[in-house]
Amino acid sequence: MVIALVGFAAQLVDGALGMGYGATSSSFLLVAGLTPVMASATVHLAEVGTNVASGVSHWRLGNVDWRLVGRIGVPGAIGAALGATVLAHLSTEAARPLMAMILGGLGMYIMLRYIFRPPQVSDARRSPHRKRFLVPLGLVGGFVDATGGGGWGPISTTTLMSAGKTAPRTVIGSVDTSEFLVSASASAAFLVHLGLLGVEWPLVLALLLGGIVAAPIAAWLVSRIPARTMGIAVGGLIIMTNLNTLLAAGGIDKQGLTLGFAGFVAVWFALVIAMAVRESRVKKAQAEALAAAEAEWSI
Repeated sequence: MVIALVGFAAQLVDGALGMGYGATSSSFLLVAGLTPVMASATVHLAEVGTNVASGVSHWRLGNVDWRLVGRIGVPGAIGAALGATVLAHLSTEAARPLMAMILGGLGMYIMLRYIFRPPQVSDARRSPHRKRFLVPLGLVGGFVDATGGGGWGPISTTTLMSAGKTAPRTVIGSVDTSEFLVSASASAAFLVHLGLLGVEWPLVLALLLGGIVAAPIAAWLVSRIPARTMGIAVGGLIIMTNLNTLLAAGGIDKQGLTLGFAGFVAVWFALVIAMAVRESRVKKAQAEALAAAEAEWSI
């Protein structure tokens, strides 16, 4: 039940922001005691199903540019296979801090991005980017995604949105849809190295069911949710779930771990509240301006 809720929450975040499923769910699975390679394999196998549900939901709502899906998804699949192979051959002792570092870095990137540079706004429903830009982006995104247990969305979605050349809903819908290729490739590579009996299938099923339920809700929320507040909250959550591993790897004692963890949580919580208040004020000001304009036109 807990794993299904993790899958639900992770897919809700991913479908609404275009990122976060792998990083969020992998972080919780590591906390639950899974090895890095098992956490990444479990997440990617579950994502094969959730990506289909998410892709169909976005397609029905007109959020998908199929040319973008192909140009970024195919190289992403190649990068994912390479990343899964690398992770499968690392020892648990070496892989755990490496994955925590990747996930923590992704969480920090997501949080800072939504604090200082929220997604650009564009109305273009077809991406103008060429293969020379999308192929390297897909390769890097796929490799990091499989090695870190997540990263396809944070790398691909944020890069495409930063360019400000494509409508956010098209970027999110296309990246979510192309992630099916990445997840399928990584899953195949993990199965080659782990075998069918090496996978915790009940965990895969629980994540999958939670994600499938959340997919259509997330697709509907993509243009209605306060993205900056959620981005900061999700980024901080990913950092928080990996912070102890990162601090321990740095040789910090138990007291230092407690102080560091408590300090980060306090700052993170304050940032989420501050952004939520700011977003509420902006929304209220926009509503008042619209009402004033309508009143002026009616005179």
